[in-house]
Amino acid sequence: MGMLDGKTMMITGASRGIGAATARVFAEAGANVCLLARSRHDIADIAGQIGNKALAIPCDVSRYWEVEAAVRACVETFGRLDILVNNAGVIEPIESLMDATPDAWGHVIDINVKGVFHGMRAALPVMMAEGGGTILTISSGAAHGAMEGWSAYCTSKAGAAMLTKCAHREGAAHGIRAMGLSPGTVATQMQREIKASGVNPVSQLDWDAHIPADWPAKALLWMCSPEADAFLGEEISLRDEGIRRRAGLIA
Repeated sequence: MGMLDGKTMMITGASRGIGAATARVFAEAGANVCLLARSRHDIADIAGQIGNKALAIPCDVSRYWEVEAAVRACVETFGRLDILVNNAGVIEPIESLMDATPDAWGHVIDINVKGVFHGMRAALPVMMAEGGGTILTISSGAAHGAMEGWSAYCTSKAGAAMLTKCAHREGAAHGIRAMGLSPGTVATQMQREIKASGVNPVSQLDWDAHIPADWPAKALLWMCSPEADAFLGEEISLRDEGIRRRAGLIA
């Protein structure tokens, strides 16, 4: 018996990195998995590898009606929605405030903040009707500390962190478990973009300083268990060795 047998989860930004790793980890734990991303072919490939417990749903999280339709497709296919992982996020453009392109800056907000809101807004009524559910959002240390060139990203992650607190405040009495995960630096395409920018100290980190994508995936799985209930409404940091140990990532 898997930890998530009979459960259904939906993850945004599922075409690569943390999203793809999380889809696989949750499927291995027994969950039905709905993969959302703009990259139709990538999520179709991953869903095909997982098998008949996976559904690929092309979706742009910056558009509410697409997220709402994705939730509907998830429920129509698997009968329920128990877990939402808000993972979709972008960091580019990396540029100073004085050089920022307003439309590009706003697009980061559309994905990283409005995308999280859209996921919560579409999922919460379904989960509450079922008696509860878990909403996990990928956060960042950038939510709490300004970084050169990252004004859009830092602002967006701070907003997403506040959405987690709001979801907890409004949903806890209805069985909603809302938490954030700050994974630290992860060996994904985003880190390659940061490296290429040459801006701020994060871009100077050696590649072996980054954790593998399956670490946050496994931490997210642990966060679905009652063992993580002490952190409801809060943000868990994978930089914390105690958290890594509790999530089974280190001995």
